[in-house]
Amino acid sequence: MRGLMWVLAVFGLAVGLSLAAHLNNGYAILVFPPYRAELSLNFAILLGLAGFTLGYLLLRLVVHTLRLPLHVRNFRARRRDAKGRAALLAGLQALFEGRYTRAEKSAGDAYELGQAPALSALIAARAAGEMREIERRDRWLARAESGGADARQARLAVQASLLLDDRRYNDALSVLRELSASGGKRIATQRMLMKAHQRLGHWGEVRRLAAALGKRGALTEVVATQLRITAQIEALRQQAGDANGLAQCWQQTEDRLDARVARTAAQLFIALGDCRRAHEIIAAALDAQWSEDLILLYGECLGTDALAQTERAENWLKSRPHERALLLTLGRLCLQQELWGKAQSYLQASLSAQPSRGAHVALAQLFDRIGKPEDANRHYRASADATLPQ
Repeated sequence: MRGLMWVLAVFGLAVGLSLAAHLNNGYAILVFPPYRAELSLNFAILLGLAGFTLGYLLLRLVVHTLRLPLHVRNFRARRRDAKGRAALLAGLQALFEGRYTRAEKSAGDAYELGQAPALSALIAARAAGEMREIERRDRWLARAESGGADARQARLAVQASLLLDDRRYNDALSVLRELSASGGKRIATQRMLMKAHQRLGHWGEVRRLAAALGKRGALTEVVATQLRITAQIEALRQQAGDANGLAQCWQQTEDRLDARVARTAAQLFIALGDCRRAHEIIAAALDAQWSEDLILLYGECLGTDALAQTERAENWLKSRPHERALLLTLGRLCLQQELWGKAQSYLQASLSAQPSRGAHVALAQLFDRIGKPEDANRHYRASADATLPQ
């Protein structure tokens, strides 16, 4: 429809001009001494229009000719840019596919073509690092460093990741601190920080970062809790042999009622000879949640007030009369106090509830001490059964 309208408009204009030309009887005189030319006005107008059009076309031709080198340079630059982008994308794809040789080559081509030089160098560095080509990797990192401030954070992130792969945790930590100072609290940075602190044994930082990542949803609740518990356990173990340090660390521990944390702390206090503190820790954790491992540990160390220790265990027995680990612990406590009859009764009850290696060994020791070697040997032989639990 629009085409038809244009055709009608052109025909209308042509008719209008034709009618105007018939109504125009004027003429124009051109004087070029000693020559003189007389033309109709209509022809003079057409001649002027034709001359203007020709001059305009000639001028455009001259301008285009003068700008031809610039057009050629722009064309080459566009083609170079297109090749660089293609090489960069090929390098990224190859890196994600695990084709590291091709990734490094494509990224190197992009770097030579000037396509995002810092990013291209980082892709090549990452690929070279995966192939354990350390010298090439470091050269690419140096090239990326010269790429300016725009790629600084990307360079630091890649460098930190490569240092972690090399197990250079102190160097990685320095880079990550620099990255954190400039880039805020990114999840990826915090993950790498946690890994570095974990390998260096900085368990307080591991616990803090695990909590932070858990709040941000970067870790599931189960994983965040496991990391927090592990950090607390390792922090306690670092204080092994130091009574004051262990006591202070225990006071700062958050999950003191967790069975795993309580068991570690109790073992460490027992190793230092502080059975009273170990029993308090175990009792508090057992009141919160029953644990067979903890109740067995409760009987491994006889405190200064053995009677109170035994009475507490007997109170637990009221609500758990058939708990084989509790019966075994009571038997061991009575054995340590030379209460032979009660010890034998508890140990045999533990065996009745569930046979275990520990109950057989304790009964064998009891019979040894009261002069019944045959019964002792029978229980020693029974304890050798590998299918029995501890």
